[in-house]
Amino acid sequence: MKSVAEIDTFITMLLTACENQSVYERLEKLLSMPDEKRQGLVHSWVNDLLVAEAPRDFVQAVACLLDNRVAEKAYEVIFKCRRGEL
Repeated sequence: MKSVAEIDTFITMLLTACENQSVYERLEKLLSMPDEKRQGLVHSWVNDLLVAEAPRDFVQAVACLLDNRVAEKAYEVIFKCRRGEL
């Protein structure tokens, strides 16, 4: 199993959130939810992506957000980049 750092699409997703306001807002809303609520939504999103036969790397990137520590770090990263700290 790949680590989060090895999933290029996850990194791309965070960079896109830094550069694109609508992506930032969606990701920020998801990442600011309580863990259980976020996990439920991410799980549903992953299932929808699998049904839609989305690219595997994108499904893996979204699935990374199931992990509480990863989600917390992702939130920190997009928050800092929007403030110009990265």
